[in-house]
Amino acid sequence: MHISEIQRQYFKNGETKSISFRIQQLQILQQAILKNESRIYEALKADLGKCQMEGYLTEVGFTLNDIDFMIKNIRKFAKHKKVKTPAIFLGGSSFIIPEPYGTVLIIGPWNYPFQLVMVPLIGAIAAGNCAVVKPSELTPNVSRVIAAIINDTFKSEYIAAIEGGVEESQKLLTQKFDYIFYTGSTTVGRIVMTEAAKNLTPVTLELGGKSPCIIDKDTNIKNAAKRVVWGKFLNCGQTCVAPDYVLVHKNIKEEFITNAIAAINEFYGSDPLEAEQYPHIVNERHFDRLLSLMNDGNILYGGKNNREKLYIQPTLIDSVSQDSSIMQEEIFGPIMPILEFDNLDTVISFINERPKPLALYYFSSNKSNIAKVLNETSSGGTCINDTINHITTSSLPFGGVGDSGMGSYHGKETFETFSHRKSVLHNQITYDFKLKYPPYKVTINLMKKVFRFLLN
Repeated sequence: MHISEIQRQYFKNGETKSISFRIQQLQILQQAILKNESRIYEALKADLGKCQMEGYLTEVGFTLNDIDFMIKNIRKFAKHKKVKTPAIFLGGSSFIIPEPYGTVLIIGPWNYPFQLVMVPLIGAIAAGNCAVVKPSELTPNVSRVIAAIINDTFKSEYIAAIEGGVEESQKLLTQKFDYIFYTGSTTVGRIVMTEAAKNLTPVTLELGGKSPCIIDKDTNIKNAAKRVVWGKFLNCGQTCVAPDYVLVHKNIKEEFITNAIAAINEFYGSDPLEAEQYPHIVNERHFDRLLSLMNDGNILYGGKNNREKLYIQPTLIDSVSQDSSIMQEEIFGPIMPILEFDNLDTVISFINERPKPLALYYFSSNKSNIAKVLNETSSGGTCINDTINHITTSSLPFGGVGDSGMGSYHGKETFETFSHRKSVLHNQITYDFKLKYPPYKVTINLMKKVFRFLLN
């Protein structure tokens, strides 16, 4: 029997629907993470070169905070929501019940291999589901830790972790789940959606793309450069919402580059390849891919690398052709192309001619220009005068649009993603509205007037 079938049988007993049970399971997960915290940091260091502080800020701390948030709010999120009932149903009531889908499949990526498995899992548990998680095989040490935490903590008919590569993912996708949550590339996202369609399974696809960053002339250049450098080179550029390329106004291009180099030196020292707090590329295949992209422009800063340790120095390049490989594919690494512009309308057209990005960043103090960018572009999320931080607040949903994904999560949105919102009309039974039944004995004009009055 497939794991999805085993979990479906367990889900039918109704235990996961209890709010107290859900809270208890979140607390158990929290304790299991805390118990294994040092192992998680060691695994992140081995797979991605993350220092403990970055591992906490971007993976463990993020996850633990999400558990606290969900425990605090779960009873409120799970409440029946009363809504307006039309006058035609006088005496009745209308409400929405958030109910679990049942069995969900969560397929995680390698770039934030702990957080991007655990945060969806927290939502699945909070919403009352059973879940199967599939960590990325490209970060094997983190995958083993996740599997140990989950499989040693929960019974497999409730929550299970399955390790493996493409073959295991394909086998899982052939099974009947009630919901699939996938984080990764657009290419694989299409495969996931195709397989899900065979069972009419709803999906959330958290993908990626080329997230543009616009630096206009009327901004604090020093602070803008610092925030862009932080967002771009966090996790060695292996972040789905990292600024992929920078469009900087020609009047401040040289000043921006000077400040960006200063920020890199401030963060990682004069030789980032020796910096304890600078991660490395996940594997040789991505290392080679990134080195090839450097040939598409003129290196302004960086470019040094160490194949044995999978390190690539933070690199700034310009003289990039719009048709080059580096401008066609998501970079997902520590290379930042810098293009110049002199007209905001041209920049907006340039962005709109391409697939909708997961994130868009705009640095400016001009309110009308900010409004213009917000109104005339489409992206999964937008940051004004910052990078990445829009995904850190539980008040904002995080997700893509178009090629960058579908569906969203974070905070309350995570709970709602893993919940079906069941509509309920509870009508009275003591009297009836006879005009709705045949044979119809009123004119159509009278019926129109009655309906306009009673259904509003």
